[in-house]
Amino acid sequence: MKIISYRDSNGETFGVVDAAGGVIDMGRKGPYPTLRSVLEADALAEVAALAEGAAPDTTMDAVSLLAVMPNPEKILCAGFNYKDHVAEFIGDLPDHMTVFSRLHNTLVAHGDAIERPRVSDNFDFEGELALIIGRGGRHIAEADVLSHIAGYTCFLDASVRDYQGHSVTAGKNFHRTGPLGPWMVTADEIPDPTALQLTTRLNGAVMQNCTTDLMIYPIPTIVSYLSDITPLRPGDVIATGTPAGTGKSRTPNVWMKAGDTIEVEISGIGTLRNTVVDE
Repeated sequence: MKIISYRDSNGETFGVVDAAGGVIDMGRKGPYPTLRSVLEADALAEVAALAEGAAPDTTMDAVSLLAVMPNPEKILCAGFNYKDHVAEFIGDLPDHMTVFSRLHNTLVAHGDAIERPRVSDNFDFEGELALIIGRGGRHIAEADVLSHIAGYTCFLDASVRDYQGHSVTAGKNFHRTGPLGPWMVTADEIPDPTALQLTTRLNGAVMQNCTTDLMIYPIPTIVSYLSDITPLRPGDVIATGTPAGTGKSRTPNVWMKAGDTIEVEISGIGTLRNTVVDE
């Protein structure tokens, strides 16, 4: 099941996308106005049952998409989690997991513009697989992690590299630099998240291309580790890291600029596409 968050003439809601691109407005059909409220109620199965056989209320082209989880409590990110990315950046494999957080107001939707900040030209791309927590918990065992995941989506962790040199928090939290979407594909449709092809394209040219089995710390390890630090809540977003091929790793460096189109495509999920504008 593909689920989007969106805005129409009546306000914000969420819906299920059918095979033809029709959208079934679920936020106004039942007791759950948002995707996050569905996850908090552990009601994905209820939504699927309501959507089955229902006629679409609108189309993808007729609505304004939001980030698929517009206002998560937490956005937690794994850094240096692909072997080839570590090799191109720091050389030796890390002894422990690297994590950082993003602010929710950095998120933007599929199709929206991301902003290259006026204070830097070093605007880099990082295509990533992200997951959305469905069932929260603390100290989640690795063996139980997959049952806590509601679904998967694409994420662009656009990074301001010179400010990242000041601190990771600075470089990763510029306004409107975190596209998330276009939708969440429910976990039942992604039985093996280690077997996905992840491709990042800049103006149609492939910049990053690998499979998710190259992660150093697999998804169960990431989620379990983070749950030891803080309780995970329904709707929390966890980004799982980026592979090799980022702009900073290239000679000469390749930075995103106004007018560019950046895409993150993940097999089984779809393509997240955004344009770049100057602040």
